[in-house]
Amino acid sequence: MAGALMFGIGFIVLPGMVVDHDLGAGHVAPQDRLTAINNVRTTLLQTAAGVALLFGAYATWRQLRVSQDTLRITQEGHLTEQFGRAIDQLGSDKQDVRIGGLHALWRLAKHSEGDRQAVISTMAAFLRTHQPWPPAGPPAPAADADINDVAPLETRAPDSQLALTGLGVLCLYDRSEPWLNLSLTDLRRADFDGLWLIRVNFDRASMESASLYGANLTRASMVSVSLQHAEMRLAKLTEARCVLADLRGARMAEAVLNGADFTRADLREAVLRKTQAQNTVFHHADLRNADLRGADLSSAELDGARFEGAVASDLTRWPATFNPQSAGITVAADPGPEPPPLLQPPALLYEAPPLRSTP
Repeated sequence: MAGALMFGIGFIVLPGMVVDHDLGAGHVAPQDRLTAINNVRTTLLQTAAGVALLFGAYATWRQLRVSQDTLRITQEGHLTEQFGRAIDQLGSDKQDVRIGGLHALWRLAKHSEGDRQAVISTMAAFLRTHQPWPPAGPPAPAADADINDVAPLETRAPDSQLALTGLGVLCLYDRSEPWLNLSLTDLRRADFDGLWLIRVNFDRASMESASLYGANLTRASMVSVSLQHAEMRLAKLTEARCVLADLRGARMAEAVLNGADFTRADLREAVLRKTQAQNTVFHHADLRNADLRGADLSSAELDGARFEGAVASDLTRWPATFNPQSAGITVAADPGPEPPPLLQPPALLYEAPPLRSTP
């Protein structure tokens, strides 16, 4: 009230004082002096209105910030509650409850960038815990069970398959942690088709007869991994580390192996038709009885590799100093284009034939 009174007095008195001060000892007509006073009052009103607008805008901004902070805190609390509830579900002894928890985590990771890495790490830990290799015991198939007697992962452990699929989708996003640990896991007959698993550690895991059609395993670590009879057509293993890997009978037609390291890997009876293996290392690798027709090995490092019984074609490209004939490689007709995938039986239902090569 007092402020309004002071403003009113100032609005009436101050313009005249300003005009008189500017005129000094000069004299003007009363009408001109009144006009000048009105002009000063107009300027004062405009200034006051501008200051009021500025303060109003500031007050609105502050209120908006407070509202946003309150909303953010509420949302974070809700997300934390969702995360905790999903984690509780993962600890259930009921499979359908665990599946619900994994779906909740997957949805949370897609909508909350801040929780994404925690969800990815949780799913990886879930897989390591529920699918250890070697298996901890029933109901998991024994480590020495015939692979044709092992049901697909999505059948025997659908929650674990869901966690794997979730990881392969969420890893499309940037990760704050450079590596994801899935080492020593039982992923026999798992479905990796089209999944994005860059920089994932699969060391000493069992992926026998898994389906990795079109999977992206760029820079993955697969040291001493078992990939016997795995379906790896069109898989991308650029710069992957496959040292000592067991790839006997693996079907790797049209796979991209550029820059990968297969030192001392076992590739006996593997199908590497039309693979791209530029700058790929095969030091002391075992490629006996492998199908190399149409493969590009022109810049591969083949020191100490074994090729007895392997088959190649006129379209197979070798390093300039490599002599296929002296390495025991048979040249056969090229099989032509690979059949469309829609004409092939589902990889997870494929019955692995007995390997001619012994461990």
